[in-house]
Amino acid sequence: MTPTPPFPGLVTLVEERSAALREAAASAPDMAAPVPGCPDWSLRDLVAHLGEVQRFWALVVTEADPSGPPPRDRKGSTFPQSDLLEWFGESTRMLSAALRAAGPDAPCWAWWPADAATYTAGAVARHQVQEAAVHAYDAWEALGKPEPLPAAVAVDGVSEFLSTCLGSLGAWPHRPARVQFQAIEGPSWIVDLSPAGATPDPAASGDPVTRIHGTASDLVLFLYRRLPLDAVRIDGDHEVAAQLRKWSLID
Repeated sequence: MTPTPPFPGLVTLVEERSAALREAAASAPDMAAPVPGCPDWSLRDLVAHLGEVQRFWALVVTEADPSGPPPRDRKGSTFPQSDLLEWFGESTRMLSAALRAAGPDAPCWAWWPADAATYTAGAVARHQVQEAAVHAYDAWEALGKPEPLPAAVAVDGVSEFLSTCLGSLGAWPHRPARVQFQAIEGPSWIVDLSPAGATPDPAASGDPVTRIHGTASDLVLFLYRRLPLDAVRIDGDHEVAAQLRKWSLID
């Protein structure tokens, strides 16, 4: 696995990718434009969704209670009440301020299992980079101008997805398989899929049955089901790649 960027860098990436989404929305001739990566959503829905997500996690980090999510009476309204883009910009500022005030090791609740990632503000920041980055891609794709994820985001994004997202899905429902992801930029990742679930960076014990090649950005977007199977190069068992992509349905 590749090293995770330092915590201040993660917070900065959340801000940068959120700004990229906001820039796309600000330049859109029609906020009702459909978002290909999020069926049934308009660009307006996408901006509102990420703003609500960022306000929720700002509260989670501030509450610093790993025992559960904030109670309903603490959440208040996260629905945009003013100009959507101004409200969204404030959502990002709330999240980044909460993260910086907490620091990477502060405890907090999270939806993933404990063996997938830590219950800390650092793990939240790491996942929120990917949330903002993939949705920024969605926004630009809605305008017909999809942009690849920045390398610093995408390289860690593969590792984060394999550990946090796949690690939350439980048992692999197909025959066991070892899969390698190879980024054109150089890094590679291996994950074992079995009744025990997804095990990233397993002990060496056999060759992968499937190898998936592409830029780090393409690999992340493939895992988040933004790109089709034929957008990456697949060596070995193509059925495993198709099964993995269908299984890894993460919003």
